[in-house]
Amino acid sequence: MGTAAAAGFMIVAPQLVRGTAANSALRVGLLGCGGRGTADAEYLIETGKARLVALADLFQDQLDKAKAHFDKFQQAKGIPAIERSLMFRGPNAYQEICHSKEVDVVVITTPPYFHPQHLAEAVTAGKHVYCEKPVAVDPQGCVSVLDSGRRAQGRLSLEVGFQLRNAPPYVEQVKRIHEGALGDIVSATGHYFSGYIDRPKWPNASEDERRIRNWVHYRILSGDIIVEQNIHVIDVCNWIMQAHPVKASASGSNKYRPDQGDCYTNYSVVFHYPNGVSMTFGSTQFNKGWWDVGWTFFGTKGVSEAHYNGPVAIYGENAWKYGEAASQAGGGEFSAAGVFHGNLDQADPEKKMSFVNSILNKQFHNQAEQGVESALSCMMARQAAYTGEVVTYEQVATSGEQWDDEIDLSQFA
Repeated sequence: MGTAAAAGFMIVAPQLVRGTAANSALRVGLLGCGGRGTADAEYLIETGKARLVALADLFQDQLDKAKAHFDKFQQAKGIPAIERSLMFRGPNAYQEICHSKEVDVVVITTPPYFHPQHLAEAVTAGKHVYCEKPVAVDPQGCVSVLDSGRRAQGRLSLEVGFQLRNAPPYVEQVKRIHEGALGDIVSATGHYFSGYIDRPKWPNASEDERRIRNWVHYRILSGDIIVEQNIHVIDVCNWIMQAHPVKASASGSNKYRPDQGDCYTNYSVVFHYPNGVSMTFGSTQFNKGWWDVGWTFFGTKGVSEAHYNGPVAIYGENAWKYGEAASQAGGGEFSAAGVFHGNLDQADPEKKMSFVNSILNKQFHNQAEQGVESALSCMMARQAAYTGEVVTYEQVATSGEQWDDEIDLSQFA
């Protein structure tokens, strides 16, 4: 991610230099300039308390595209263009952006395989971090993330991209469940049914470059669909249960996958939580024309359901419904970048404002353990599906398993 050539001389209006937006308290560096990274950075800028000052990526075209987008996005808010000297390209770009004195916060949206390494570097450099989920793709990566969490404790905010925990409908739903609205939870079900994530073919790229650019199709780089995508629902279920599952049995396959990747297209899982509570979970990533994401909990006093796009409600003795329910499942286009409308409208804005305020108020967040717990829960199910055996959380957490992407990044220097 080497420095690009300097732009030509230009006169900047004084208000762009001295204005409120230009002097926002937090200077953000974006590490990984894809779709989700763009969304995360935009939401941070929209808080009015942060500005994007630096970009880092393995590929120059990604940097150029991001600069063009954010220069336009921020200049409309009175924020100057990103300086070419703060654009970093190549395999060492993560180190350059993390150690830049011009950066206070690093947003990590690189392929998940690299999250533990990039997170560790940001914490070592003393930067606050917003790290997208999953925090790791293998158990050894989770060990590294926990170490970063310990080193950040009390001095840095380390936030993980589970924005559903900040969506007002779900916050209220979970609050009511925790207050006893369902009585004793007996069982649960969850699902993440989505369409295939299409990506460009990159016909002139090497195999390694194609794998990195289309990382979402490869299990080693993404963690497979249950760890990379489905983790949102598993994280919410852990939140509701206030615990992680202790074991899982599962099946799945990559039938009907239209690309050269090796991720599964479907999973069927039974998670076993403490106190004998089981949750069935299903996912797909090949649907055409329909999708739905949601969860339902069954208790001795009632039932509660929630969807990305649909009702969030409790039925039974303590009936409740959040506002006017969004349209039913399948409405609109599924977003691979995780940008949805409906019940998630305020999820990202609330999440980013909470993160920014935690830094400015010095009430630092540390979500390393939460990120690891949900990642390991999904890795447990993944391992159960791969092996056809019942797998325990403890087995996965203590396995020390470490994946190798076998890609020499020096070729992209």
